[in-house]
Amino acid sequence: MSSRRPALDDFRHIALDVVASTNTECLARARAGDPGLLWVTAQMQTGGRGRRGRTWVSERGNLYSSLLLIDPATAEDMASLPLAVALAVQRTVRTVLPDPETLVEVKWPNDVLIDRRKTSGILMEAERLPDGRMALVIGIGINILARPDDAPYPVTSLSDQGSAISPDELFAHLYRETAEIIATWDRGRGIAAIAREWRKVACGIGEKITVNLPDRSIPGIFAGIDDKGLLLLDRGADGRMTIAAGDVFFG
Repeated sequence: MSSRRPALDDFRHIALDVVASTNTECLARARAGDPGLLWVTAQMQTGGRGRRGRTWVSERGNLYSSLLLIDPATAEDMASLPLAVALAVQRTVRTVLPDPETLVEVKWPNDVLIDRRKTSGILMEAERLPDGRMALVIGIGINILARPDDAPYPVTSLSDQGSAISPDELFAHLYRETAEIIATWDRGRGIAAIAREWRKVACGIGEKITVNLPDRSIPGIFAGIDDKGLLLLDRGADGRMTIAAGDVFFG
């Protein structure tokens, strides 16, 4: 990705019908030499996936999209990108809901919730290409009509909230919001500004949470995020700790 901030006109979009996954399609195009700033959308995925290898239900009627970035930032600065992307998704969802009073929040680091129910998934995958470039794919799925019936957490869809928007219309909002957010993020240099905006829509600051790590679970109070986007967990007498990655559960 160029060192200058990308503008809306720098992004490209390829619309497909059925793919295994939009993330897989983006990675294939990166290996073939695509320069990045490429969106791939699909009407349906046959092999959609979420975080930690979970299956992402991909029926027609929802939004399935992935954005390919090439060399978007240093490895350290890329860690803050999930918060920026979540902010773009939050703003997209907020814009299309008919009731302006509906609560649309972000659960750390990048789950967008409507009234505490998950409505989107964001999956980032990175791959070092043979020519040395780093390909980063940001997969974004948003429930419009369909939602999983067996999720381990409360879920909702935009249609549940009274929105009749189409996937193409929703993507137009996401396309614009993401371009603006990535320009603000500015290869990680603008993370402080992103963090300020993220805190305004954060879910559950001051509430009891449990953070599940690969090897343990840590309870505490969600104290927000630091200026690099790391979760701040208040453990009372054990002090405050920062967490870079984990699954957050409230209560």
